[in-house]
Amino acid sequence: MRHPDRYLPAEPGARFIARQLYEGVRDLPLVCPHGHVDPRLLAEDAPFPDPAALFVKPDHYIFRMLYSQGVPLEELGVPRRDGGPVETDPRRIWQRFADHFHLFRGTPSGCWLQDELAEVFGIEEPLGAKSAMRIYDRISEKLAQPEFRPRALFDRFRIEVLCTTDAATDSLKHHRQIHESGWKGRVLPTFRPDAAVNIAAPGWSDEVKQLGRLTGLEIGSFKDFIAALEKRRTLFRAWGAVSTDHAVLEPYTEELTAAEAEALFSRARKGQASEEDSRRFVAHMLMEFARMSAEDGLVMQLHAGSWRDHNRTVFERFGPDKGCDIPVATEFTRNLRALLNKFGNDSRFRLVLFTLDESTYSRELAPLAGHYPAVRLGPPWWFHDSIEGMLRYRRSVTETAGIYNTAGFNDDTRAFLSIPARHDLNRRVDACFLADLVARHVITLEEASDMAADLACNLARETYRLGADAARPAGD
Repeated sequence: MRHPDRYLPAEPGARFIARQLYEGVRDLPLVCPHGHVDPRLLAEDAPFPDPAALFVKPDHYIFRMLYSQGVPLEELGVPRRDGGPVETDPRRIWQRFADHFHLFRGTPSGCWLQDELAEVFGIEEPLGAKSAMRIYDRISEKLAQPEFRPRALFDRFRIEVLCTTDAATDSLKHHRQIHESGWKGRVLPTFRPDAAVNIAAPGWSDEVKQLGRLTGLEIGSFKDFIAALEKRRTLFRAWGAVSTDHAVLEPYTEELTAAEAEALFSRARKGQASEEDSRRFVAHMLMEFARMSAEDGLVMQLHAGSWRDHNRTVFERFGPDKGCDIPVATEFTRNLRALLNKFGNDSRFRLVLFTLDESTYSRELAPLAGHYPAVRLGPPWWFHDSIEGMLRYRRSVTETAGIYNTAGFNDDTRAFLSIPARHDLNRRVDACFLADLVARHVITLEEASDMAADLACNLARETYRLGADAARPAGD
């Protein structure tokens, strides 16, 4: 049985305060401005196929932990690029997962998974090798019921808004399908143009051609390329998008002259771009996207410091997003100076910064957010969206930036059923942080209660310009 005071402070006085703060926000709606849930899930509203497909296959947190302990991804049913054999029996996949569930003790994944089983399916029995099939059957029985279809769960979870992440060349057909169905759930796209910007990627030319086909533009120059991206952003906004998302290894920004940009784009089109060309092109495109955001109002998110697909063997065999992204040291103060000097004081522009490099929290990110009106700090991401990681983040940034220069919380997940558990853990951890400030008489209990609600919902709404009563997407 999970303890009602789980994740709260061990010290009785602070725990009493944290419990009050948590109880005040536990039932607030979930605002989800950044994540990776496939919109097809909610467009088709089909029953989840089985527990393995629901819990194991979409979750790279599970992949990486089991892989680190020698479990081949094929045994988890992860498709191979070459079409080679993988496990297809969901019971065998679930059993393998349960056999290794002890690996998740003390991790955020372990916390989320236990909360999912209990809160969503009413299963308090610990998952393990002996209980695996009993729990599998109980979940399967629930999944056959109408109240466990995706849209019913969306409503049950009290999700106010859910933003997906969509390529610049995505057709948005699933967003259209959701809108045309008449269902009232608010699901919005997010413009992510990484594939169109990474000129070093093997498929870049194909992405540019697709961009041209979708916009009806002949992309023969950098000017045409920018026009096509702007046209796609207009479509995304028509379907309700409030933000863009950009992933970079380093947050380097540089403004090229028009002639330099055209020449660089031309070399890329001919397959002659160098590694330095690629670096400078991304740097210039961040400047272009900042300009576009200042003009069209889309909030710009920047995820920096992740070496994507670090494990070449896994990438070549299974493709991207299989849990082998590794943090690197990241520098923001120098790298973002060009962008912030041009747009950081513009009231129309908003930039949300995420990092995997915790050493930047107090040294760079908090001072930047504590000064530039355009900057907000995104919540702890990936390896740090954990109990201790969230506490370290709050302690590192609040004394310089306060909480009102941060973006609240987002779940950043593909695993739909984990969304409530992730928000609940964050609300408990924020209650811990605030309770400590109250116990030391830094803030009052009344102030802490207001701050807890802001951290739970209001900061995300304000940062991403979302409102509970905001208009639904209009379409094209």
